[in-house]
Amino acid sequence: MATQLGDILVETEIISKKTLEKALERQNGTEKRLGQVLEEMGVITEPELMEALLRQHSPFADIAQKKQLGDILVQAKLISEKTLERALERQRAEGKRLGEVLEEMGVITESELVDALGRQFGFKTVSGFSNREYPPALLNMLPTEFVMKRGIFPLKHKDMMLAVAITDPFDGETTDMIARITGLQVVPVIATRKEILEAIARHYLNTPINPEASNTILVVEDSPTVATLIQAALVKEGYTVIICKDGIEALKTTLTHRPRLVITDIQMPKLDGHGLLRAIKANPLTASIPVIMLTGRATTDEEQKALAAGFIDFIPKPVQPLRVVSRVKHALELSKKMKN
Repeated sequence: MATQLGDILVETEIISKKTLEKALERQNGTEKRLGQVLEEMGVITEPELMEALLRQHSPFADIAQKKQLGDILVQAKLISEKTLERALERQRAEGKRLGEVLEEMGVITESELVDALGRQFGFKTVSGFSNREYPPALLNMLPTEFVMKRGIFPLKHKDMMLAVAITDPFDGETTDMIARITGLQVVPVIATRKEILEAIARHYLNTPINPEASNTILVVEDSPTVATLIQAALVKEGYTVIICKDGIEALKTTLTHRPRLVITDIQMPKLDGHGLLRAIKANPLTASIPVIMLTGRATTDEEQKALAAGFIDFIPKPVQPLRVVSRVKHALELSKKMKN
């Protein structure tokens, strides 16, 4: 049975369960499709809807049918079964990609993983491609938000084939989506996640990745009143503040501007605070950036959940300027100690 569209959108953190409930209420009694209702509500873009629909009808929708990278690495004797079990436990707890977990465990580096997969299974590998020039027609084959979420980059289009840089060549779900979007046969070429993200920043976002901005703080909040209040408090202390209204915009900004710290609301359109945190921590270029959670659910239980999820601190609403400044300074100091 095909997975329901609403469930897919919640699972991929494009919308929240609460937003889905509201959309279903609005859809009830009408002849409109759920996707149309969500677009009218302004909580989903056309590329996001397209990706979700492709996933709904993808033959890889049943995860049990998908060949797992961990099993392949064990079969290739690149890691042991015991190491894989430990890595999968950490992956379930932290919500990170398996390759990233294995890197953090010191079992294998990303470059080693790329080289090993290339040698073992005959995949082509690529490096040094982020600084090359690519025609707009090639880049336009895949939407910006799609390449960012999937961590892929189109390299070359020839005849009916499209070469795509990808970290996991066994990710059949992603290659299937690319094939459906472009109508072309996909040729996966293995590359490091770092270089793929550099290429996306340079060619899709038209911005080279900057070195870490030592005095810049990113505020992710869809309420202009709250965002302005936080901005005023921090600017007064000498910080430069960038404001984003949704999680996708914030993810792009984090990648290109490398802020010193991110303050994010939890309930946001397109990508919520938890999804943004996971995306930031999954990227080796931004993983060290501390993230503070901003929420109206100010309970001890919520604070503990936030810290367990990976947020460095917790700011409750209604926002108090002095508390914001204090928490930001504390988070920056704590982050500095953790790096040392």
